[in-house]
Amino acid sequence: QIQKRDVSPIQAAMCGSLGGGIAAAVTTPLDVVKTRLMIGSDKNGKAYSGALDIVHKTFNEEGGTAFLKGIQPRVLWISIGGFVFFGAYEGFKQILPL
Repeated sequence: QIQKRDVSPIQAAMCGSLGGGIAAAVTTPLDVVKTRLMIGSDKNGKAYSGALDIVHKTFNEEGGTAFLKGIQPRVLWISIGGFVFFGAYEGFKQILPL
């Protein structure tokens, strides 16, 4: 322990929020590929043959920024979740006897 005391609920909440937001931003391109794979076909109705096909078609037709579609709500949502979950965990850990 660097700070010589337990982590407070607000510290845990802030760390959860920051860590979750970074993870959400970094994994957004994978989420875009996963979502398109689940849909199964492109906007013209042509079926994808796999994840690499999605990457090639998306990059060629829409450019690299297409892999960042939806990054703002994704980062916001996961940051809020991290704040609540980690803050609640540390808060309840202090309240409940173990």
